[in-house]
Amino acid sequence: MPSRQIVERQPRMLDFRVEYRDRNVDVVLEDSCTVGEIKQILENELQIPVSKMLLKGWKTGDVEDSTVLKSLHLPKNNSLYVLTPDLPPPSSSSHAGALQESLNQNFMLIITHRELQREYNLNFSGSSTIQEVKRNVYDLTSIPVRHQLWEGWPASATDDSMCLAESGLSYPCHRLTVGRRSSPAQTREQSEEQSTDVHMVSDSDGDDFEDASEFGVDDGEVFGMASSALRKSPMMPENAENEGDALLQFTAEFSSRYGDCHPVFFIGSLEAAFQEAFYVKARDRKLLAIYLHHDESVLTNVFCSQMLCAESIVSYLSQNFITWAWDLTKDSNRARFLTMCNRHFGSVVAQTIRTQKTDQFPLFLIIMGKRSSNEVLNVIQGNTTVDELMMRLMAAVEIFTAQQQEDIKDEDEREARENVKREQDEAYRLSLEADRAKREAHEREMAEQFRLEQIRKEQEEEREAIRLSLEQALPPEPKEENAEPVSKLRIRTPSGEFLERRFLASSKLQIVFDFVASKGFPWDEFKLLSTFPRRDVTQLDPNKSLLEVKLFPQETLFLEAKE
Repeated sequence: MPSRQIVERQPRMLDFRVEYRDRNVDVVLEDSCTVGEIKQILENELQIPVSKMLLKGWKTGDVEDSTVLKSLHLPKNNSLYVLTPDLPPPSSSSHAGALQESLNQNFMLIITHRELQREYNLNFSGSSTIQEVKRNVYDLTSIPVRHQLWEGWPASATDDSMCLAESGLSYPCHRLTVGRRSSPAQTREQSEEQSTDVHMVSDSDGDDFEDASEFGVDDGEVFGMASSALRKSPMMPENAENEGDALLQFTAEFSSRYGDCHPVFFIGSLEAAFQEAFYVKARDRKLLAIYLHHDESVLTNVFCSQMLCAESIVSYLSQNFITWAWDLTKDSNRARFLTMCNRHFGSVVAQTIRTQKTDQFPLFLIIMGKRSSNEVLNVIQGNTTVDELMMRLMAAVEIFTAQQQEDIKDEDEREARENVKREQDEAYRLSLEADRAKREAHEREMAEQFRLEQIRKEQEEEREAIRLSLEQALPPEPKEENAEPVSKLRIRTPSGEFLERRFLASSKLQIVFDFVASKGFPWDEFKLLSTFPRRDVTQLDPNKSLLEVKLFPQETLFLEAKE
């Protein structure tokens, strides 16, 4: 018995690129390791306790630390990211090291607009300056930097060129309040009353623009003109007819404004994006993210530059979404999108977008394809943070993944049923072909048998006719007592019977042959043999007499079939 060779499975190596804030850590592990082992490696690299670490980016949703990587069926290369909510900044004995660490951290500034009683959550890196914060606040509130009245800045923040990491802000969140200075006199009074806040009235490098009010020009008009002048071209042409060409311009302009690190926008019509995301095999389906841009919204620049272009968001969208974009700045393009929206999602969703105010844009629509319709899972407004945006995207993916698993199961069951039906149909077809071939073979066999039977009958009829003619042509059998000499022949047939007849000794040998043939033994099929001496009588001259061939006065012969 041959020996069976056992082949051991070689461990599969998996590569992980893990992003945490501004750092990337590469981890290589065997697929027999667990998620917890990845976290232990990250704990050593990032100096973050495992208990404070949320490891995200798994396509199957959140996983336990004990989960074996092999069970997740991962590709060779994977991208993950780490979230550390409510984690205090790591302590360092070195002031220089602490400052460097702070420069790499992100600060959440919760800024309240005093007049509107509205709150903005803005993320800034530690290397951003106070001046950059104030300019961003101008984009949000339309309050020029010079006219901003601030509360909540630390006493150490004495210079607008100071970076946030060294300004003394609370980490990870810090609350500030901003308002508009209505008049110079009012500003001086407030400055005297609250002398402890050194940033109540802000100075700015943009004095040239703000001093335009002295010439009777409104600040908003000046900055509106400046903002328009900075825009080289619109995101999308007005009255865009070809959606593919419009999105090519959108992508190019987006890259020009915000850099090349941005989501990969699908180039094509909304229907084509549906086809790419939904109308494929269940395993290949993705969510559809529709980004709605509006250049007139104060949130647009912050949302695009700090959230939509964040590496973690770009990576997550690339893995789990088909991203399609449209610019609603122009009324004609807005009307066209609302028509598309009404057709694909219904009047309720179209009305929801129609009633959105300009400063609520940009919008992010998360769409999931259903069997009979397309469902809007989430509408994300521009006033959000990177973490909140990521959480909402992940929540949508979790819902989608659950539905996708059901669709995969249904699709597999349907394919299995179709395969069984195809196999049954093929077996039935082969059975029909086999039956037809058997029937045709039987018909051919029957036809051949009929043909052979006809030939046999014809041959028998022909032989019988020949036999009868020979029998009728034979001379009468002479009597025993005859004047002429008589030869008595006794012929043994192959079956053991004997044929006896008397012939005149002067009769030709041919008459004996005809007699034998008339009894069903034609001389071309049988030979007539004598015993002593043994000889083949059919080889003799048939025209000789019996007397000449010595078959007189009597002889016993036997018939034998010719070979």
